Amino acid sequence: MSTATLPAPLSIGPIPLSVPVVLAPMAGITNTAFRRLCREYGAGLYVSEMITSRALVERTPESMRLIRHHESETIRSVQLYSVDPVTAGEAARFLVGEGLADHIDMNFGCPVPKVTRKGGGAALPWKLEHFRRIVEQTVQAARDIPVTVKMRKGIDSDHLTYLEAARAAEGAGVAAIALHARTAAEFYSGNADWSAIGKLKETITSVPVLGNGDIWSAEDALRMVDETGCDGIVVGRGCLGRPWLFGDLAAAFGRAGAQSDASRRRGASADEALPRRSNEHRIQPSLGEVGDAFRRHAELLVDFFDDEGRACRDIRKHVAWYFKGYPVGGELRARLASVESLQQMDDLLGELDRDQPYPGAPAEGQRGRAGTPKKPALPENWLASREMSTAQSADVAAAELHNSGG
Repeated sequence: MSTATLPAPLSIGPIPLSVPVVLAPMAGITNTAFRRLCREYGAGLYVSEMITSRALVERTPESMRLIRHHESETIRSVQLYSVDPVTAGEAARFLVGEGLADHIDMNFGCPVPKVTRKGGGAALPWKLEHFRRIVEQTVQAARDIPVTVKMRKGIDSDHLTYLEAARAAEGAGVAAIALHARTAAEFYSGNADWSAIGKLKETITSVPVLGNGDIWSAEDALRMVDETGCDGIVVGRGCLGRPWLFGDLAAAFGRAGAQSDASRRRGASADEALPRRSNEHRIQPSLGEVGDAFRRHAELLVDFFDDEGRACRDIRKHVAWYFKGYPVGGELRARLASVESLQQMDDLLGELDRDQPYPGAPAEGQRGRAGTPKKPALPENWLASREMSTAQSADVAAAELHNSGG
């Protein structure tokens, strides 16, 4: 492992984290099942999928399902999306009043067109005072529950917003600020600009700054901390099909309290609970161990959906991520990607050569969507002014999304 200087223990408001690691909200991924699986391998803060504030205020069945946490999730972390200060405050007030969250994160980083064209996500900080009001309303409504924000550098290289927005969020009383070091225009393409994280850390001094972007391994995490001075890291696509990355991160950051939740429940040591480690404390699972993790993920999805068929349909999208780099033939992969029951899954997993060792580099590196740079979809005349016009305010408030989860 790297000899990089490790960050001090991280707290998000009153919440201490034994490992300075946060699981990034990802639509259709970071449901209760995946969060539980990741916690069985490591430690940190595990954030829900994005929940639309309007849908939460209206108590839609899907939003209520998405904020549900398993009893083992001792820190219940919910990410809110909003484009309206009043609605954002109402959603936070509901979560706190009903005792449904211990931490609220706010989404100002989503680059997806259906979000930015409504003036939300990464587009919203351009309207700085409107952004400030949303954060202020949420922090005030949340009372003693810590509120954090996650943002991008800006809309594009000509419309950077992160430093001004971060100062506004700091002034509004947030507990931490996370930066995905890309613009909305970059989407997930190219390389994250870690220098921006360093610049943000120099600018924001009263609350923790967390770095996000291109964390594919524990070594990447240590390097980000070393290069930027950030207080912790946020992991997104790097953990797709690799929930054991959180075990690697716990070992990398050397926290004695980072024993996995699964091992604590079973009274075992962390090494007994996790797949075998290399001498550098890297988890390098055999093909059999990957199959076991895949099966466990499906089992947890059944519990989450209370529907075996739906769980099997959901796990299909994870097949390529789990088995990346392993010698699993295309025909077997295709059958796993159309699995319809746990019994069928067990039969297919029984065909794996369980003793195949970790393949090294082929299983490492980038995973998930990348795409190419693209012009962000924005409301009409959005870039003409940093202030919200009356018409824009009305349009944005009326257009708040109802499709929680992204």
